[in-house]
Amino acid sequence: MKRIVLHWTAGGHKANGTDKRAYHVIIEGDGTVVRGNSPISANAHISRPNDGSTYAAHTRGLNTGSIGVAVAAMRGAVERPFSAGPSPITPVQVDKLVEVAADLCREYGIPVTPETVLTHAEVQPRLGIAQRNKWDIMWLPGMTKAGDPLAIGDGLRDRIRAAMRPAPATPAPTPERTGFAALIARFFAWLGGRK
Repeated sequence: MKRIVLHWTAGGHKANGTDKRAYHVIIEGDGTVVRGNSPISANAHISRPNDGSTYAAHTRGLNTGSIGVAVAAMRGAVERPFSAGPSPITPVQVDKLVEVAADLCREYGIPVTPETVLTHAEVQPRLGIAQRNKWDIMWLPGMTKAGDPLAIGDGLRDRIRAAMRPAPATPAPTPERTGFAALIARFFAWLGGRK
């Protein structure tokens, strides 16, 4: 797989049948991760998009080689004047989206770049593939209106990269010195402090 495209479903906080047909992974409002009907491998090589195969058709003109990950949210959302609707993206969904994307990048060796990990709203401006007014993801919790999709994508990628970094190693505990070794260590520490 070559890329991950991040979406919202434009539905409620629970994954439904339509969501499961369109995406490989859906994250519900409480952070529950639901697998879609199609395996990720079904999108590896789509030779005839209308052959009745069961690939996840999540992004117009960009399904081959793409993993579709969506948050189940934004039912009834309106871009202008902005309204997130009754099912806005939740903070826990954003956290889980970052975690899932980081895991998929590691598993499939996908580098985190604007061309390989992007929101649906970034597909047209970044890759030049027309998307019929798709504006997912242009809003995240805490925003008062829809924002710049490129900036939002950059922020999500920063979080995904951070999630991919290994945790800092904790130093091994040093054995406690006792007796003569402790006396020598204190002596050298005292000498060092006299300079």
